[in-house]
Amino acid sequence: MVSTEHLRAEKLYSLKGYVAVITGGGTGIGLILDFRSDLTIDRATQALAANGAKVYITGRRMEALENAAKTHSPDQGGSIIPAGPCDVTSKEDLEKLFAEISKKEKHIDLLITNAGISGPKAEPESEDATKLKETLFKSESFSEWSETYNTNVSAVYFTTVAFLPLLQAAKDAHDHFSPSVIVISSMSGIMRHAQGHFSYNAAKAATVHLSKMMSFEFKKAGIRVNSIAPGYFPSEMTTKESDQDQKSELPEEKIQEKGHVPAGRAGSDEEMGMGVLFLARNRYVNGEIIAIDGGVLLEMPGR
Repeated sequence: MVSTEHLRAEKLYSLKGYVAVITGGGTGIGLILDFRSDLTIDRATQALAANGAKVYITGRRMEALENAAKTHSPDQGGSIIPAGPCDVTSKEDLEKLFAEISKKEKHIDLLITNAGISGPKAEPESEDATKLKETLFKSESFSEWSETYNTNVSAVYFTTVAFLPLLQAAKDAHDHFSPSVIVISSMSGIMRHAQGHFSYNAAKAATVHLSKMMSFEFKKAGIRVNSIAPGYFPSEMTTKESDQDQKSELPEEKIQEKGHVPAGRAGSDEEMGMGVLFLARNRYVNGEIIAIDGGVLLEMPGR
């Protein structure tokens, strides 16, 4: 039994000495509205760095990465370091990123895979099958579905596989340690409601299941894989904009208008940070999907 002193929050969630890599982004023109710029870089990175971790952040936009590192690095403790640029849908870019970080670090303790484009949108509003076909068939294309899947699912898989050696190396660097991967999925991949985004929700459902498969297949390598399924958090995807600090706002009234969010508001930076710290530190959790959704999945059909 540990002493009471060891159960203080600053000890339970200390990431001093941890090395983390957070990836994100995607490909395409016009549809690029990803979680990278503020859901992951701001919330997860801030939470990790604030508790002592050295965090490498990567994406396609070096300017955004450098701004995040400059704006959000803690005064003491951890650090935020831009790496890349990297398009996570490119094997060549992933190999370059792996090589870049391998030159600086002998291992990484945590990988957060975060990539998401919204994909095409088509609302299945009509009860008439002919009108329904016309709306859905003409509003979306095979190429858009493929691009959405490639960014939201395939990139998560290849990113994780690329970093497996550095993750496993963390076992040798620490006693009784369990390196881990946190996959950012979505509550949209759990619910049955399409939300007008059939391709996005289907892809995120695949991301959820991919997380489960990787947790099973990589357990022998000593690597944990869990997933966070966020609800409505302010991001470029949900608000279509961000400020100079790469923060977005999602007013309470916008959330309340939806009528299916018991919390009545968007999630906060602190709440996302808590989820990241829990999965990063709790070595007894593996293969779980943690929905941080304000209770949406209590209202929407899915489970």
